[in-house]
Amino acid sequence: MPEKPIDHIDFNELNAKAVSKPLVTHLFTADPSAHVFEGRIYIYPSHDIDAGVPFDDLGSHFAMEDYHVFSMEHPEAEVVDHGPVLHIRDVPWAEKQLWAPDATEKDGSYYLFFPAKDFKGIFRIGVATSGSPAGPFIPQPQAIKNSFSIDPAVFKDNEVDYYMYFGGIWGGQLQRWRTGTFNREGDGPFVHLPAADEPALCAKVAKLSDDLLGFAEEPKDVILLDENGIPLRQGDTERRFFEAPWVHRYNGKYYFSYSTGDTHYICYAVGDNAYGPFTYRGRILNPVVGWTSHHSIVEFAGKWYLFYHDSSLSEGITHLRSMKVTELTYDEIGDIRTIDPYHRMDRR
Repeated sequence: MPEKPIDHIDFNELNAKAVSKPLVTHLFTADPSAHVFEGRIYIYPSHDIDAGVPFDDLGSHFAMEDYHVFSMEHPEAEVVDHGPVLHIRDVPWAEKQLWAPDATEKDGSYYLFFPAKDFKGIFRIGVATSGSPAGPFIPQPQAIKNSFSIDPAVFKDNEVDYYMYFGGIWGGQLQRWRTGTFNREGDGPFVHLPAADEPALCAKVAKLSDDLLGFAEEPKDVILLDENGIPLRQGDTERRFFEAPWVHRYNGKYYFSYSTGDTHYICYAVGDNAYGPFTYRGRILNPVVGWTSHHSIVEFAGKWYLFYHDSSLSEGITHLRSMKVTELTYDEIGDIRTIDPYHRMDRR
């Protein structure tokens, strides 16, 4: 994120230096989860709106109500908006805040996984199904049993097993589940966080049931290690997990990537299996305009691509974001080359 205040940024200059342009401009989209289905790239983002909710550190101003699905023949092609595929009013258990979703496919059926707050104010994760990757999606009547927090990302491993990664701190409520049950005590995003010198809170992972409608096991911690094999600490804010988990495989290794939240990086760690542990390796994306950073990584036609968002189209309005895509590359040992979203932008 630029160090200059938003009102001092020349957005014409910034957009001229950006490595990519917004994929769509007729509405605001964020948190893009990209997949290749039926030979096309399908993108499942959240749909930002200005609901008039005041800004706070719990993310109440992110008051999204529905999802659209988008697709493209290739990363440089025109983007097709398949329209709204699921609305909050269609989900019996959910009251508000359809945050970042993800999707997967099994045996010709498509599954949309999404977080939302239930009528007790607790984030749960739901699932909806369709016969088409473009939707519309029909939600299950209940949230996934024992689900909690936000940002579900489903990884299909070896064409057989499906794993869900999820979790986010602050407004994502992960810190309120440290005892195994939801803790309502206190208010604000910093309540129940570990101390700076304690191990950082972890994303969660659980293998999905055969029908992909629930967990096949209790969620486990996704442990992130430093170069010495020691779990990252909560105070290590430039490397520890905050939200937005994603997993992909490259050259037989498992790459776990995520957002550091308040320090605004997309980072990654590498492991030998879907459960980890994962050893920190570096940054994928430097800060973008806007508070949040959320991404996905997909291979298409032999190249790799990073889907992400920023707030350049809305000129810095935090909750009105636009999804983008740029090529992602690796070096000779499999490290991901860090992407600067604005090339040589002056950061003085």
